[in-house]
Amino acid sequence: MPAPDDTIRTRIDELAEIKESARSGDEAATERQHAKGKLTAHERIQLLLDKGSFNEVEPLRRHRASGFGLEHKKPYSDGVITGWGSVHGRTVFVYAHDFRIFGGALGEAHAQKIHKIQDLAEAAGAPLVSLNDGAGARIQEGVTALAGYGGIFRRNTKASGVIPQISVMLGPCAGGAAYSPALTDFVFMVRDTSQMFITGPDVVKAVTGEEISQNGLGGADVHAATSGVSHFVYDDEEQCIEDVRYLLSLLPANNRELSPVERSADPADRLNDSLLDLVPAGSGQAYDIRKVIEEVVDDGDYFEVHPAWATNLVCALTRLDGHVVGIVANQPASMAGVLDIKASEKGARFVQFCDAFNIPLVTLVDVPGFLPGVDQEHDGIIRRGAKLLYAYCNATVPRISLVLRKAYGGAYIVMDSRSIGADLALAWPTNEIAVMGAEGAANVVFRREINAAENPEAVRQQRIAEYKDELMHPYYAAERGLIDDVIDPSETRSVLIRSLEMLRAKHADLPSRKHGNPPQ
Repeated sequence: MPAPDDTIRTRIDELAEIKESARSGDEAATERQHAKGKLTAHERIQLLLDKGSFNEVEPLRRHRASGFGLEHKKPYSDGVITGWGSVHGRTVFVYAHDFRIFGGALGEAHAQKIHKIQDLAEAAGAPLVSLNDGAGARIQEGVTALAGYGGIFRRNTKASGVIPQISVMLGPCAGGAAYSPALTDFVFMVRDTSQMFITGPDVVKAVTGEEISQNGLGGADVHAATSGVSHFVYDDEEQCIEDVRYLLSLLPANNRELSPVERSADPADRLNDSLLDLVPAGSGQAYDIRKVIEEVVDDGDYFEVHPAWATNLVCALTRLDGHVVGIVANQPASMAGVLDIKASEKGARFVQFCDAFNIPLVTLVDVPGFLPGVDQEHDGIIRRGAKLLYAYCNATVPRISLVLRKAYGGAYIVMDSRSIGADLALAWPTNEIAVMGAEGAANVVFRREINAAENPEAVRQQRIAEYKDELMHPYYAAERGLIDDVIDPSETRSVLIRSLEMLRAKHADLPSRKHGNPPQ
């Protein structure tokens, strides 16, 4: 009979072999994964987390299903790797589908592992990242697999606004499985290898007769530019996961904390003289608002959210004097910066995220109004445009708005004007704040006079000039307390930093309610 010490050593060696076998998996399956240009679940986790920081949970879990041959195939991990580690030294939880096992399909044990890591992430108050590469519900396990998805969705919803949730799509995601990423805060996708759809190309063809490829139906670029489902798109997994790490560096661990401060050598009082050249004085001239953002923020560095969708509005996370802020800005280089349905929904979602996680908001305003048109009205610009208004009105984080040039009509109100609760409303001396542009206003207010004049164009130009002088001069709103200050554009960075510093300890009392009922 072996000595006790030998028995223990044997068991330890056996454990090491089992864990190594579970980690390395089937060599042929690994080669197939690599042949598709895809990494394995463990390789992805190694890229995401700081070196040597991963702690796996339930690596020896196996399913207990039977029938359809499942009782003869019970691999360790059951097709999903779960655990925690660190990113830039801060705790992050992760789960990663292992496509080599059952195609990453979700069964009862698989789902329970995910449920556990979701619960742990919420309890620990740390972000959760899912690395998705699965074939949906495990058909052989029937309704128990579907119930597993229900548990994931419920936990996604419960953790919403409590901890950051990030979905990284690195393979297929079809049917009901697609709703988990949709419930999270950010979705990353990789071109050619990741797709998301509720019904696949075969079903679409059978029902509608339309023929389309998987990428054409639910590929990365489709969801980045057309549907707005994906926030970020990349050509390879390595760059994708690197930017997940970068995003995590900008976010707090949970809704009770602030984002980490990262001091910069960029002086807080640096002047922005180049803004005078970047932004044309003429309200009809286009320019790229991203150049303005680059000039103002720390080291010109910012992380744009949804850069390919609703490009008439720019949303970005960045830093001012080391502190993370969210930027919402009209983009005159796209559709003249007008607000439409997509831009309103994009902005609303971003504002809500920043408010949930204590990230101050800076709104850069240069908006000619809402986009007119039958399609916009029939598609619900009233209720869907109201989402942005609701998000701003509901936000309690520090809020600063800055009018660069024009701010017309209802769009001016919606873009975090003083009247809906901005803590500070600022403007450059080139601002034009009015119900509408002078030309349109003159045509409405003085229509009869212009039509009756011997020289209608001369009268029209005269009335336009009068309207500008009386109602659209840069100090009209300031004189009435709707603008807190008109600032020199070159001082934009320093004014924003000082203002945010003053607002850092802002506290807002919320009404007693279960939750609001935002427009849908």
